[in-house]
Amino acid sequence: MSSISFPGHASSSSSQHDSLYPLSFDGSGSNGFQMNPLSAHPPRTPRTSTVSSNATVYSPHVYTTKDEVEERPTDIEEELPENEDDPAKAEERSRVQAEDVWREIVTTSYGRDKALKLMQYSMRVYLLFHYSIARRLPVKAPSWEGELSKRLESTVAGLSISRRSLLLFNWLAPVTAILSARHTSPSYQQEDASKVVPPGPKPLLHTFLHASPPVLLELVQAVADDVATFSKLGLLGKRTGERAGRFADWCWFASTLVGLVENGVERSIIINSRKAVESRLFTESMNGATAKSAPRNAKIDDKELRLLERQEYWLKVQRTKLLMDLVFVSYDVFRLNRGKEAVKTFAGLASALLSSSKLYDRHRNTLLKALTF
Repeated sequence: MSSISFPGHASSSSSQHDSLYPLSFDGSGSNGFQMNPLSAHPPRTPRTSTVSSNATVYSPHVYTTKDEVEERPTDIEEELPENEDDPAKAEERSRVQAEDVWREIVTTSYGRDKALKLMQYSMRVYLLFHYSIARRLPVKAPSWEGELSKRLESTVAGLSISRRSLLLFNWLAPVTAILSARHTSPSYQQEDASKVVPPGPKPLLHTFLHASPPVLLELVQAVADDVATFSKLGLLGKRTGERAGRFADWCWFASTLVGLVENGVERSIIINSRKAVESRLFTESMNGATAKSAPRNAKIDDKELRLLERQEYWLKVQRTKLLMDLVFVSYDVFRLNRGKEAVKTFAGLASALLSSSKLYDRHRNTLLKALTF
């Protein structure tokens, strides 16, 4: 008998896995059982992968928020460094100081708004505890404490006006997005299919009526916020400002609900993609693939998995921030009074911390990439 072939391993139409793990017994030779010396696993029967070869496990159109959009490269290898454990890479990361990140944050109006929001609600939390404790003390508080409280209250009111002023003219962004869509299509068709308007820009009314509802909602909210801010500054009447502020609160409430729905959809996409990558990695490990036998596939899958986990983490942070905003604005929309001051104060501080952490992480990654390249 020249040889004994085992099923699934001696076939001429063997798979790539079989070529990596030849298994035969030659009675006339001295080799005996042969195994791939680079493998750390014994040969196993190949299993059919549950992931389709055409399945898309990475979507670049997720992980966006209303105020910021994070661009993602098409090549996953560009998103994460080659070796995070490299001492040289660790030294470069240590060169990015916190003050450098905050310097980049406050260069934008959105970053200054978040920095002032942290200051504003930190002071409100202090005042909340101060007045709560002062009411329970049997002795009268010193005069300097009363003066400090008055100064903090004045600072909180000033920071609120400053933040409103920083966010003026935010309606320019949705208007630009709507008008840019006016020139994307060379022509459009009227209700009568036989009459087609010659190529050219669409009418302005048609453009606004066919704009995306979230963009229109952002536009009317920004306009209402500006009217309320001008009223606070004394340019418009108080009644007009109150009506505009209440309408802006309703718009904020609706946009927050829309954001929660979008966040849920994006998280489901990320979770499905992560499960697909984990399934592929598990299948490769069960098939006996190692870092030496399939280096590029294993590296790309590992990087993709880490990227998806990072996206899922920040989507959870964004969901919590949206929930805090929903609690905050619900007190104004539905005119709730029970525990209003305490709930709005802690919800505002939590929202400021979560949004600032995301902004800090984005600017830190930008500085890291600038040092790398």
